[in-house]
Amino acid sequence: MSKHPTYAIHFLVLLLGLIVCFIVNISLGSVSISVIDTLKVIFDSDFGQSSNSYIIWNYRIPKALTAVLVGSGLSLSGLLMQTLFRNPLAGPYVLGISSGASLGAALLIMGSSLFSGFMTFSAFNDIALAVASSVGSFLVLLIVLTVAVRVKDTMALLIIGLMFGSITAALVSVLSYFTKAEKLQQYVYWSFGSLGNLSWTQLAILCLCTFIGIILSILSIKSLNAFLLGENYAKSLGIQLKKSRYIIIIATGLLAGCITAFSGPIAFIGLAVPHLTRQLFHTTDHKILIPASLSCGAILMLICDTIAQLPGSMSILPINAITSIFGAPVIIWLLVRKKKMMF
Repeated sequence: MSKHPTYAIHFLVLLLGLIVCFIVNISLGSVSISVIDTLKVIFDSDFGQSSNSYIIWNYRIPKALTAVLVGSGLSLSGLLMQTLFRNPLAGPYVLGISSGASLGAALLIMGSSLFSGFMTFSAFNDIALAVASSVGSFLVLLIVLTVAVRVKDTMALLIIGLMFGSITAALVSVLSYFTKAEKLQQYVYWSFGSLGNLSWTQLAILCLCTFIGIILSILSIKSLNAFLLGENYAKSLGIQLKKSRYIIIIATGLLAGCITAFSGPIAFIGLAVPHLTRQLFHTTDHKILIPASLSCGAILMLICDTIAQLPGSMSILPINAITSIFGAPVIIWLLVRKKKMMF
């Protein structure tokens, strides 16, 4: 009980950090808008018709909210997978769900080269990409759930998920080999990841999927804590292993699949943030780790997005590159300083 005040301070610092990062993120960009003007646009109705207001409400706030949802969702799904498989190298994409989304996107973008226009990359490309990616990730999720019925060993399920990822990656490679250079470039651009293409409607769908994933994770806290000590221990506590596995897999599928569908495959965050939160909070209790991972993931994603958009420049770097270049040294430094990894 004595550690709870410390946790309260940690969460207060994270909340303040999240607010600061969010405001800084929507203040910086190709058009310079001061923090004061940004706050006026948000809280003062007199600024509602200005050009700054249009930029902030139609571009920067949706982008920042997307960064929050993507960062928190990937971090939580990574935490779920690391706990379920008791593997520190597990991430949100180990079940092949992201690969399914990538295959859906590849079929839409590059399929027209093979199927003579049967599938066209229409003017509604953002919506079409999201739908195709969602269908791909959902189909892989259904296959994984079907396999989970027959496979009792959790590690076997992990290997099967990796095999699904290899199969879909191979199919994408075949499509890439036969497609035209223009279509291949479009797919490569999608694979870089992007946070800035979502409309308010798409953002609402992403928010709903993330919310459902969070609720399922909260309902699984007891199971997650038990899984850390092994399946036999979990069974001795009365945990229904199959039911718990289904819920965790569905939560991860919703989070990782929907995020990949709308923002593309974004690396590093889901793998690293759970380790970061364990080091910062010195606990393996998921009652603490779940909100901590959500907060840390959102903050780290906002920071990476702020760096990626090169404030004052029209250029935007691939978010995938920034998450790894910026985030990996931070995690390495933290682990070296702590000298011991909690898991």
